[in-house]
Amino acid sequence: MLSSKLLRFRDPQLAAIWEKVRHGERLSKDDGLALYATHDVIGLGRMANEVSRAKSGDSVYFVLNQKFEPTNICVLSCKFCDFAVKKGAPEAYEQSIEEMLSMLNPNIREVHITMGLHPDWEWQYYVDMVRRIKENFPLIDVKAFTAVEIDFFAKKFKKTHEEVLSELKAVGLKTMPGGGAEVFSERVRKLIFNQKIGAKTWFEVHRKAHRLGIQSNVTMLYGHVETIEERIEHMMKVRDVQDETGGFLTFIPLAFQPGDTGIKTRNNFTSAIDDLKTIAISRLMLDNVPHIKAYWVMLTAEVAAVALNFGADDMDGTVGYERIAHDAGATSPMQLQKEKIISIIHEAGKIPVERDVWYNPLHIYTAEGTTVVSKMPYLNSVPFYAEFEPSSGDVKVAPLVPHVFGEFAKEGKVDAGPMSLMDYAEQQDEFDMLDYGVAVNGKAYSVLLYSHYEWSKLSGKRIGITGETSTSVNLLRVLLEKKYGVKDVKFERLHLTSSQNDYTHFDAVLLIGDEALRRHKLGGLGTFLNVYDLAEEWHAWKKMPFVFAVWAVRKTVAGDHREAIVEALEHSLAFTKGKEVELGRDHAKRLGMTREELGTYISAFTYTLGSAEKEAIDTFLGEVYNIVTM
Repeated sequence: MLSSKLLRFRDPQLAAIWEKVRHGERLSKDDGLALYATHDVIGLGRMANEVSRAKSGDSVYFVLNQKFEPTNICVLSCKFCDFAVKKGAPEAYEQSIEEMLSMLNPNIREVHITMGLHPDWEWQYYVDMVRRIKENFPLIDVKAFTAVEIDFFAKKFKKTHEEVLSELKAVGLKTMPGGGAEVFSERVRKLIFNQKIGAKTWFEVHRKAHRLGIQSNVTMLYGHVETIEERIEHMMKVRDVQDETGGFLTFIPLAFQPGDTGIKTRNNFTSAIDDLKTIAISRLMLDNVPHIKAYWVMLTAEVAAVALNFGADDMDGTVGYERIAHDAGATSPMQLQKEKIISIIHEAGKIPVERDVWYNPLHIYTAEGTTVVSKMPYLNSVPFYAEFEPSSGDVKVAPLVPHVFGEFAKEGKVDAGPMSLMDYAEQQDEFDMLDYGVAVNGKAYSVLLYSHYEWSKLSGKRIGITGETSTSVNLLRVLLEKKYGVKDVKFERLHLTSSQNDYTHFDAVLLIGDEALRRHKLGGLGTFLNVYDLAEEWHAWKKMPFVFAVWAVRKTVAGDHREAIVEALEHSLAFTKGKEVELGRDHAKRLGMTREELGTYISAFTYTLGSAEKEAIDTFLGEVYNIVTM
């Protein structure tokens, strides 16, 4: 359930739809059509902005990326495409792998590859393309090949979709772009891209990618011959598949660029109002897709900036050497520089967050005079944020897992929030601890060690440890060494993105937060037979609660900002008391939890730190530092 914040509308239909959204009810096709029909564009934008803030806070993501289109030679002749040409055409080109590598540098974090369907290139060329990028630039993530290309590879080289995807993943493919979706309408497909795959094959490829741990984006090309009803149906089909796989990262509405295609549209380009409506409606209809992108290349930077308050939380990135949209007449600059992107996001009143391909934050860029509060994105933290609305507009919220919050706090980029206990202990000279946090007196249900062995037999074994926090990791170390006398354990940090982890080569694995809940609901983790709740182990040993995080505020935060943070926190905790199950319902649903399971889970936690919790903090830190100094 969203905040109880009151929104006023000029269109009474929006008020009814907003009540559905606020209470977690999924919007229907009729709702989507009503949203497109409304003249209350500002009210629509406010709704979408509230939904976006509930998911991403005030963060707007961008990536330092390089776009490659290695060839425009294509075996297809789609009516809407002004990019592709036939072999031998004067404007035809082919790019070598060496040319691509020469355009890269270590600062780039994502390579995005799409291209024409070349009639002559061998399969090994595509494999080498991905492999050599990763070999030369290990930190660059490769997002490559649309479902159309994957299907083309499978047919041309007589492989299954799974074989194509698996071989590409093995050499470094991380995610897939969402191109080729166009509009999921057979009527439209037959009219303007009848040679291309349709919705059935497109979703089939992406389903298989998701099963292999390759997440992907999904696009919608609008503003040509499609109807408004077909746009809504497109979104609903995406929503249904996302319910099934959970593998879509981002939905990207792409405004059609008519160029010289000859396709008759109402206007040469979509209007800014149509673009903003489509962004906002995408955010409202697609309740299960994490991110909505305002692709500035097609929208223009000016419209994309407004879209950041209409439900979009991603601007893509620097998009060097993008050609497809520009060959079709896109009017945006060929390459927006990083500083310009940051400036646009600041001007929209948001926080620029540089990300990797999976939306893990790499850097955060705060405006002068802004105080940033971390939002811990776990189910057990819902009471902190359900009604967290600081009275000062200069207090912004950014979702950060505890470890990332700790690292950004060291850099002076984040100023308040529920801080991992270990991070607070290391930075307590810079922060004041409030009387609030995340504590449990017994089972935590979401700090779990999955193990092939009993505790006493873990000496010398290899344990994968969560990259999300250091507190649970240190609790594990204390239990191993001080409670069970286990020595010489080999710890290895897991990837922050669960789909990128291979758990099979570990003897035990420590998971926390939502990932631990999700795995438990799915029946466990692989073949690990032993499951240990670390908070329960601590309580059985010390007979006291365990504190995972404490709310802390940087000592230098301005007095009015500090007051606004504390007031907002206390208001949210008071408002949510007794309503935790109702307010956490949507979050729990995404993890597959029933209402009863949610009730059991959320009731285990204490959010006010009393004398027992503070004594437990001192006891735990004493055990940790005793290990360090031994």
